[in-house]
Amino acid sequence: MDLSLQVNNVTVRYGGFTALDNIRLEVQQHTTLGLVGESGSGKSTLARVIAGLIIPDQGQLLLDAEPLTGKRTREQRKKIQMIFQNPDASLNPKHSIRQILAEALLFHKIVGRAEVEKRSRQLLERVSLEGKALDKYPHEFSGGQRQRIAIARALSVEPSLLIADEPTSALDVSVQLSVLELLGTLKSELNLTMLFISHDLGVIHAVSDKVAVMRQGKLVEVSPKDRFFSRPEAAYSRELLSAVPQMPTMKTSGGLHEPRT
Repeated sequence: MDLSLQVNNVTVRYGGFTALDNIRLEVQQHTTLGLVGESGSGKSTLARVIAGLIIPDQGQLLLDAEPLTGKRTREQRKKIQMIFQNPDASLNPKHSIRQILAEALLFHKIVGRAEVEKRSRQLLERVSLEGKALDKYPHEFSGGQRQRIAIARALSVEPSLLIADEPTSALDVSVQLSVLELLGTLKSELNLTMLFISHDLGVIHAVSDKVAVMRQGKLVEVSPKDRFFSRPEAAYSRELLSAVPQMPTMKTSGGLHEPRT
């Protein structure tokens, strides 16, 4: 299977603190890599490096074998989109949903002005929202609905890699499941490659093909999902798993895996 993303010897420093220490990572096309680790391990920093929001001090990234430079082109920015834990981070509260989607569609030249309305409605339908949502503002929606709108915005530019940084951790359990099902369906239908960050091992089991474990800015293990949950290689991975007495059952559909109890 071809590689979609390669992270080669990436290091990020903040003064005397090393946030990422010589990270090497590969993500194959049309798969989901689950990224886990305790708070402060460097997960979100790595996500922001891949998304182009942080320029590393050293190292190189390649997407579909093309180097990603410090200052990325419009096409490179379009190919990698990020869904944040808090959807408000990507939704301008002063803009209607119509404006939010139109801005992305027009800036990246996905469609012409005459087609923006049709495409925006299609995007909302993909995330199970009605077209009348276009004329509303982010504060008029629930947290789960706002996250769906954030997903629609990320998909609007037709990315090849989708980064999901704790996208369900701020949502109620029932809403979490629906958002995970949605992401699974979209991944399957659109042939997306995903980097999924979560502290919840039940979620990671449900969504991932491989699991990468970070600790104190270092990558300590990358394993196929089944091997990670049955025979983890790193002592720290075993510590993470031992902290979860029983893997929670998360019944999902739409291309997500179903974890065992």
